[in-house]
Amino acid sequence: MNGKSNRTSATKSRRKDKPVDLNTARRMLPLVSRIAADIVQDSKALDRFRFELNGLDREKTHLSWPERERRYAVQGEVDRLQKTLEEQKKELDLIGAVLVNPIAGQVDFPTLVNGRPAYFSWQIGDKSVEYWHFDDEEARRPIPPNWSDSSTPRPVRVR
Repeated sequence: MNGKSNRTSATKSRRKDKPVDLNTARRMLPLVSRIAADIVQDSKALDRFRFELNGLDREKTHLSWPERERRYAVQGEVDRLQKTLEEQKKELDLIGAVLVNPIAGQVDFPTLVNGRPAYFSWQIGDKSVEYWHFDDEEARRPIPPNWSDSSTPRPVRVR
């Protein structure tokens, strides 16, 4: 999983998202940060189990019975973690946030800037929602201080 491929799939589904203002995005952050932390942890575990399963699958015709049992157990963990991650992504969707990168824990909140689709951006390690970017950009830009002045959703003018 990498950020770019996840951004591509996320962007397609984001176009219909309802814009939120900066203060709303910041109020959502306690819940979003907990979900993102779980996603990062579960994504790392899923990668480890997939790696182990790939090795076991390559040798599946030569595995001893205990190794076969391990292969079945690992497959069960992969299935469980995939289902858990889908549920966590749905939680974010329900509150209007979009998972961009499950490894970095990056989550975006849809908004409008100069009438263009854009996103406020947060990821694990950020103190608050402090970045934004247009829909067709990947680079996050710092949010100007004057954007925090209003709690009503409105187009923001970039200077």
